Amino acid sequence: MKEGWEAVIGMEIHAQLATETKIFCGCRVETGGEPNSNTCPVCLGLPGALPVLNSHVVDLGARAAIALGLELQETSIFSRKNYFYPDLPKGYQISQYDKPFSANGELTILTSERDEHGRATDWKPLTIHIERMHLEEDAGKNVHEGLPDTDKYSYVDLNRAGTPLGEIVTAPDFRTSWQAYDYVNHVRRALQWVEASDADMEKGNLRCEANVSVRRVGETKFNNKVELKNLNSVRFMQKAIEFEIERQIKAHEAGEEVRQETRLWDEKNSETRVMRSKEDAHDYRYFPEPDLQPLKLSASFIEGIKNEMPEMPDAMRDRFIDVYQLSFADAVQLTSEKELAEYFETVSRVSADPKTSANWILGELTRELNASGKEISEALVSPEDLAELIVTLGAGKINNNQAKEVLSEMFATGKPPGEVISERGFEQVSDSSAIEAFVDAAIANNPAQVEAYRGGKEALFGFFVGQVMKASSGKANPKVVNDLLRDKLKGG
Repeated sequence: MKEGWEAVIGMEIHAQLATETKIFCGCRVETGGEPNSNTCPVCLGLPGALPVLNSHVVDLGARAAIALGLELQETSIFSRKNYFYPDLPKGYQISQYDKPFSANGELTILTSERDEHGRATDWKPLTIHIERMHLEEDAGKNVHEGLPDTDKYSYVDLNRAGTPLGEIVTAPDFRTSWQAYDYVNHVRRALQWVEASDADMEKGNLRCEANVSVRRVGETKFNNKVELKNLNSVRFMQKAIEFEIERQIKAHEAGEEVRQETRLWDEKNSETRVMRSKEDAHDYRYFPEPDLQPLKLSASFIEGIKNEMPEMPDAMRDRFIDVYQLSFADAVQLTSEKELAEYFETVSRVSADPKTSANWILGELTRELNASGKEISEALVSPEDLAELIVTLGAGKINNNQAKEVLSEMFATGKPPGEVISERGFEQVSDSSAIEAFVDAAIANNPAQVEAYRGGKEALFGFFVGQVMKASSGKANPKVVNDLLRDKLKGG
């Protein structure tokens, strides 16, 4: 960002809550499917159809709110938000306005600026104020087809209409695009962690919008803001915010007006473009939904939800550092996903070797996962089997290279380590008398190299190790080999 300027950024996230049915009717929540197949009189907005609140929405909304540091409100009210759009069959959206489901949140995240390669440079805590998370129904979806200079058609698919959402609104607390990036990733992980939402942006069940303006450092007033919509990945969001910051700074310095408008991110041209003007605030004519009673949460309900909450990732990260003596970087990686953290804990417990467990999970196992495009939950290697492999390696029954080969076979086939080791003939020879015979032969067969080594060419030590390993078909225990060779090459 240009010196002397600062950005002012607020974020809005729409998270689809992970229910099987919609918020006010019994229709299934389903990604894809035949258009308009998961609909009924309620989500079609037919006259006389009445909404009934899905109680599971309340449970998941409460989990999401607590995970994000929000206060659950004892009484919240659903309201009608009136606007007219083809995918909104009733002509209004059931949402919440002046009395939301949760409010007054404070969330501390770790954030960092990035270098030119996108790598984090220095992680620091940042406290974000979340103004509210309210519950609402989603609209349907408009589908457009046709190319320029051809007939164009638009269709309305109402399968998504009535899907439950939690809308999370922050104060304008962000000053860089990377802070916003880290915040959205934190929210995604928190929602997935407590199983309130799948939070998958590619599937559209988490959507984010950024409100961006700029001002000179030291100013306190807000300038006109631009709303960035339809950001379907966290990286696109970061790039769109970065572009918009620079665009607005240039406009202010040139004496041009920055109009209050809604813009879209054009990935092909790496720029934002105007979607619609937003010079005047919309008057949605909110009023209480007459067909729904106020939502009241009892003290016992709130306490019960709090008691059900799992250990959150930041607390788990700190525990991994303290209890398992892991580095900050390793602990952050291992708690990036709930399934990965649980996998590590099982491997660590069964193998009784936390550091080696972390190294194998973040090293060889992660390489296999990345190469195959699989998630940890899809891996054929169970945590118990990986722990057995680590124990086998630690006991000196196989060497490190053999262990890597065994893991690759386990990953591909799901076979336990003992079976793979037996099939490959990898049982390591640790008997010193058997290995001594290989060492004696290597020394006897290479007198010139022995003389050169004893004359000061210590780099030849690796040559002798190679000769012994070759003679033993790679089965000799490397530590025993090294100890015997050092002793005998000294002139013994």
